[in-house]
Amino acid sequence: MRVTNPTRRTVLASCVLVADHGASRRKGLLGRKGLAPGEGLWIVPCESVHTIGMEFSIDLIYLDRNHKVRKVVRDVPRWRLSACFSAHSVIELAAGSVYPTQTCRGDQLEFLSVPAPSKTEFDSD
Repeated sequence: MRVTNPTRRTVLASCVLVADHGASRRKGLLGRKGLAPGEGLWIVPCESVHTIGMEFSIDLIYLDRNHKVRKVVRDVPRWRLSACFSAHSVIELAAGSVYPTQTCRGDQLEFLSVPAPSKTEFDSD
């Protein structure tokens, strides 16, 4: 998926995978060494995440069912918890990804399907 913020006329990420079932939602980004610029994970449904056992910090964007930003949390370090109980989903991005886009609460995001990268392309760290 490609995620844009038409409110700010910016691109948040160009390669976002969707975790929308049990195993992929539970695993999330665990086991990865990091995220490249433009990569991310959209967890649906989800109202809280943890970085316990992760090896890197992440930015979080919590969304409602209409893809409106409910909360933005920047540079969440390892071994932390974060939640937004009014959210329906969350996008996990590399730390520092949100700041240049100035994405904030109330912005409307759009998702566009793009061809998925090969597994080895996304998993290379």
